[in-house]
Formats: sequence, structure tokens, C-alpha cells
Amino acid sequence: MRQIQIMRLLLFGLSLFAAFYVSEAQEVTAYNIYNSKGKQISFEKSIKLMHDADVVLFGELHNNPICHWLQLEVVQALNADRKMILGAEMFETDDQVVVDEYLADQIKLDHLKKEAKVWPNFETDYLPLIEAAIEYSVPFIATNVPRRYASYVAKNGPEALAQLSDEAKSFLPPLPLKVPENDTGYAEMAEMMGGHRHGMDMSNMVAAQAIKDYTMAWNIHQNLHEDAVFLHFHGTFHSHLYSGIYTYLKQMDPELNIVVIHSLEQDNCHIEESDTKQADIIISVNTDMTKTY
Repeated sequence: MRQIQIMRLLLFGLSLFAAFYVSEAQEVTAYNIYNSKGKQISFEKSIKLMHDADVVLFGELHNNPICHWLQLEVVQALNADRKMILGAEMFETDDQVVVDEYLADQIKLDHLKKEAKVWPNFETDYLPLIEAAIEYSVPFIATNVPRRYASYVAKNGPEALAQLSDEAKSFLPPLPLKVPENDTGYAEMAEMMGGHRHGMDMSNMVAAQAIKDYTMAWNIHQNLHEDAVFLHFHGTFHSHLYSGIYTYLKQMDPELNIVVIHSLEQDNCHIEESDTKQADIIISVNTDMTKTY
């Protein structure tokens, strides 16, 4: 009898442990969304914050599956009642003709992949956005500067852009490139890297970042349409702290309604008070999340 009682107690204890374990497992969170006041909000609320925007700058973590999934969800949600234009850092201005040909079903996917300098995670992370543009019959703008010109600036300085041919300049925004002195992102970049990096001049490194942001902002601005929201995808550093692309867009048109989304990784998907300064909407992804590459 005593053995039966002991067994029952053991089984009861195991059942409590199992229940506790399941309960704990149910608490696992993949991501949370916050507003600029640090309040956790629903996905639906975040869409409401974007609803009247002229431009939405979606800063992503390039290898984070939650970011890429939410990008598609945002496209679908905004498309429900807004005209829309899509664009991305991951395609350069000299890729536009190839992107347009694929959107028009004039070339095959293999041609796009070979000729548009796509990123290694293109098929898993960015092709779905291209396919969404096809499904919803909306433009997809290749906004970024050709990387060879960013490298050129890093080595020779922004003034060297004037030496390029007229054909090369057709892929650039109007010159000269002016790096905003009050941009918080560039100040942070200079501080993080110190005075020099691998023997390169820091001002040139910042200018190389700036030509990317300036080109993306210029191509967003050139493709704005009344009553349409331009939804742009890029790495977080290009718009966090309301810098980079945001700074250049505001210089072009101070009246633009721009919503900035910032992505980060935190344990348990929390955010710090300092994170609230990054953007209008903050996506906090669990640090344990798997990566796409």
C-alpha cells in the first residue's frame, strides 16, 4: 500500500512538473511591437500608425525571418485600403530595368537573379516582396546607389563623384553630395568606428554611407504619388534615430509624413528606454530567433 501511495505522489509530482513546463513553454514570445512611448502595441495598431504616411521606412535586420515575415504582412495590410509603391535597398538603380522586366513578365527569374546583383538571401527574404508587387500590380523601385560608387566614395571622397561619366551620373542623385552635419546616425557611426578604419579616412566612410542614403531618399522622393504610401525596406542603420534616408527626405520636403520602423533583438522581446528614441514603431525580436543566413 505504501508503495502505491509513493507512486501516486511521484506521478502527481510529475504531472505538476509537466503542467509547469507546458505553461512555461507557452510563454515563449517570438517578437513584440512597441510605439515610440515604449508601450507594447498590436500589429493592427502599428498599421494604424502607418495608415496616413507618405513614406514608411522599414528598417530590418537583414537575416531575421520575423522582419521579413512582418514586411509581407505590412504590404498586405496597407494594400487593403491604400495605393502603394514598394522599394528596397537590396536593388540598385542600375538594376531597375531588369526588375521592371521581371515585373512585366518579360524575363525569367533566373535572368533577374543573374543580372540584378541580388543578395544571397534573395529567394527566401526579398523575392516574396517582388512577387507581392506583381500580385498587387504596384511598382517596385530599385533605390540604392550602385555599390561600386559607394566604394569609390569610401576610397576617394565624395568630390570624386564629379569625375564620373554622364552615364554613370544618371544612376546617382543630383551632385554634389552633401553630408548633413546634424545627422545623429552619421555621428554615431563616426564615434563607433573611431578616427580611422583599416587605414581609410572616416569622413570618406561616412560619405560612402551618405551616398547610399541620399540615393535611396532621392529615388523614394522621385517616385512619390499623391494618395499612395511608399513602403521602403532597408537595414536599420539607414533610418534609425530618424537619420540617413529620413534626414535627406525631410530636406527634400519638410512636410512629408514619414513613419520609421526600427528592428532589434532583445532577450524576451523587451526594449530599453533608449530604444524608444529609435523610431515610431519598434519591433523587438527574441535573441534566440533563427537566422535566414
